[in-house]
Amino acid sequence: SSGINAEWPLRPGKSSRPLVTFNKAFDEQPHLSLIKELLKQMFATPNMHPKSKPFYDHVLGFTYLDGRIWFRNFQITDQAEGSLVEVGPRFCLWLIKIFSGSFSGNVIYDNPNYKSPNQYRTELKIAASHRYKAKAEKNAKKAAVEIIPKEDELDEIFHTITKDELKQAG
Repeated sequence: SSGINAEWPLRPGKSSRPLVTFNKAFDEQPHLSLIKELLKQMFATPNMHPKSKPFYDHVLGFTYLDGRIWFRNFQITDQAEGSLVEVGPRFCLWLIKIFSGSFSGNVIYDNPNYKSPNQYRTELKIAASHRYKAKAEKNAKKAAVEIIPKEDELDEIFHTITKDELKQAG
């Protein structure tokens, strides 16, 4: 199992205001548009919030790449130049399912590439058993091959003539 362990570098009560950014992929696929709206509601500062600052002091970047949502947190060091320094945390989210309700309801999106850990372990065991069977069959074929020794030319030089051979020759 895996989890996200992150410590936010921002002090509580500071009420910093993040600039939340998304790459183009979030507008191209319907399930990602839904995730984009969810993340905006979670991380963006509400408009005209009484504790919000009139400036942005950090950037939260969400990028969809390789079937995963990558999160990075940057601090704006110089607003005039727009220079950024990554301050963390950084993590990756893998979308498995989206339900119409909270943890239940109709499935809106199901990731076709996701395999549960149990399914993954089962496939590894099956692959290992196929390798074992192939190796056992190969060893059985080697054992079944009859080894016929090659005739040696020198065997006839030292051949001892038996009494039966003398009777047949004579």
